[in-house]
This record gives sequence, C-alpha cells and structure tokens, in this order.
Amino acid sequence: MSQLLLFAGLAVAAFVGFNIGGSSTGVAFGPAVGSRIVGKVAAATLFTGFALLGGWTVGINVIDTMSGGIVPATLFTPTASVGVLFFSGVALLVSNLYGVPASTSMTAVGAIVGLGLAAGELNEPLMFTIVSAWVVAPLLAFWTGLFIGRYLYPHLDARFSFSRIEGGLFGLDRSGRVPRPRLGEQANGRDVVGAALVLVIACYMGFSAGASNVANAVAPLVGSGAITVEQGVLLAIASLGLGGFTIARRTLDTVSDGITELPILAALVVSTIGATVITVLSQFGIPASLAVSTTSCIIGLGYGRASRAVTLAEAAESAIQGEPGPDLSVGALSPEAGEVDVEPGPTVGTLATNDVPDRPVADGGPSTPEVPAIGEEAPETLTSEQLFDAAATSRIVMLWILSPTVSAVGSYLLFAFVLQVGG
Repeated sequence: MSQLLLFAGLAVAAFVGFNIGGSSTGVAFGPAVGSRIVGKVAAATLFTGFALLGGWTVGINVIDTMSGGIVPATLFTPTASVGVLFFSGVALLVSNLYGVPASTSMTAVGAIVGLGLAAGELNEPLMFTIVSAWVVAPLLAFWTGLFIGRYLYPHLDARFSFSRIEGGLFGLDRSGRVPRPRLGEQANGRDVVGAALVLVIACYMGFSAGASNVANAVAPLVGSGAITVEQGVLLAIASLGLGGFTIARRTLDTVSDGITELPILAALVVSTIGATVITVLSQFGIPASLAVSTTSCIIGLGYGRASRAVTLAEAAESAIQGEPGPDLSVGALSPEAGEVDVEPGPTVGTLATNDVPDRPVADGGPSTPEVPAIGEEAPETLTSEQLFDAAATSRIVMLWILSPTVSAVGSYLLFAFVLQVGG
C-alpha cells in the first residue's frame, strides 16, 4: 500500500511540475521566441537548464520551508503527501480551465496550512511572515514599476530596439576566402543589445521559476522522507522540462491573449522586477507567486507612465485644491501611446502572431529621439488605450485569492474529518 501511495505521490508531483513548466516556459521565453532570437527547442532547453540552476541553489531553501517549516515534517505521511499534492494540482487545473495563470506557491501553501490546522500544529509565526511577504511583494513590485514608468521607461523605450528580424540577427560574410560572421542585413548594433537583453532576462525568469516552483511539486514528498531534497529537485525539474518541451509549444505560439498589447520592453521590465522579487524571497525560503508580483508591476508601470503628464507639484496642488487630476490609465503602456517621434516597436502578441510590419533596413543605426520632460506630455497621448480589461483583471485577482482559500479549506476538511490526522 505504501508503495502505491508513493507512486501516486510521484505521479501527482510530476503532473504539477509538468503544468508549471508548460506555463512558465511560455511566459519566460515568449518574447525571445517571438523575436526569432531562439527557437522553441532552444527555449525549452535554456528554461530547463536555468530552472535546474535556480532549483538546485535558491529553491532548496523554499523546499526546507514547505517540507518542515510550516508544519512538522512528521505530518507528511504518504497519505498526507498525496492529499496535499492533490489539492495543489486541482487548484492548478481549475485556474488553467478559467484561463488564469495560477498562483501555484500560494495554492500549495494553502494545502499545507489545511493539514496544519487539522493537526493543530501550524507554525503561526512563520505563516505570518509568509502572508506578510504576500502583501509586501506585490506592493513593492507596484511601486518599483511606478517609479520606472514615471522616470525611466520613456528613456529606455527611446534607446532600445526590440523587433523580429526575419533574416536572422547574424549571418556570414562570404566575400573573402574565409567566411566571417556579420550582422544580418536588417540588423544593427541596437538589435544586438536588445536581443542580448531579451535572452538574458528570459534565462533569469527561468532561474526564478525554478527557485520558486520546485517546492510546489515535491515539498510534501521530501517532508515525508520518501525522496531526498536532491531527488526532489531533479524530479521537479524533469517535470518542468517535459512541460517546456511539450505543452509549452502552444503557449509559445500564442504567448497569451492577456499580454497581447504589452510592449516587449514593458514585458522585460516587469519580468526582471518580478523575477528579482521572487528570487530574493526564495533565498529567504519564502514561497511567493511570480504571477502576482509581475501583474502588480504591470499596473504600477502603466500608472507611472501615465503620471508623466503632470509634475509632482501640479499633482499636489490639485489634491490640495480638490481639483480632479488627469485621468491616469495603465493604457500608457500601449504601443500607440508613445510621445516620441519614433515608430513604436512590436508587442509580445504581434510577434507571436507574425503580425509585424516590415522593418526598414538600418542605415548607420537610428538616432535616439528626444524624450519630453515630465509635465510636458498631453494626458490623452498617454492614456489612449487600456492595457487590460478591468473585469478580466478582477476575475484574475479573485481566483488568486480563491484558489489558495479553496485549497486550504478542502485540505482541512480532508485531514480533519476524513483522515482525522488530529485525532
């Protein structure tokens, strides 16, 4: 019987990791694949490698927390381990059915909390720390995005080029006796810098995904002693990699309708901030959601971008006098909302759907356009379109809250009244 439960636990853990890999690969390498910097096989290979690096280094700290910190490791019997993983997998499946990127870490912690409450052995101080981090991390991502959107984003947008180069970034010069590498006919120096940034940040996202997600798949099994930490990391990464090589291909094709209007530069900014926040928390052994942090950063970046229409003095004066300020909107990130006299770059969605206008051949490289000062931009040029639908956003946030809640309640009912672990 114990061998059957162990097999079931390994199967559920692999299922959780498989789904995580399928979604995380697309999020991390969507811009790189869409820009034709790497192909799908290379993207899955790089994602798996950097996820392994993140899981083997920083991710072990999160495994320690979830396998014996929130509740005693002795509670993770073979049956309990399967139960915890089951509720994590079900919550992940429900989120995928609703088309919402699941907060896997929060859902997995919810299932463990249900076990701890049923047994009366929940580490409340640690849970207070974890929940506090769940509140602080999105706020930090929001304010960081707001600062970058207000003060840095337009300058970055004017200096970095992100586009799809059909002829390839590099080619061979065969005019001499020995072929020499050269830039592609439609590429320039800015494209090289942009391509390098896209690829580096994609690999960084893979590292962060491994650091934060390996525990979600295998922590109960490690806590029960069924497998070692090292074996757990390898199992989780193998499952993530399998998802990256299979179901992620579809995600990489479409990238996701929810970020269709997100410019490449904005996607890289929020990826960097979100991955950094989660990597730091993972270093401290705190499980947290990469999806929540990146979404909060998107909102902050959009509002910060739109706030360039007024100076701080003007905003303060309007507040003191009770006058309505400008109608700020996260639509300031839309590609049509640029204030500089330069052709806007493609979005993540246009790259994924091959809907990118022809790119003129560079002649000496484009000059850097001038960025207007804060307060000199018209609000209507910064808020031309909404970045995402408010109703859809509310649905996402609701499911982010509902998923771990349902996971915790279902886990508690199972362990308190069916398995009676506290009795």
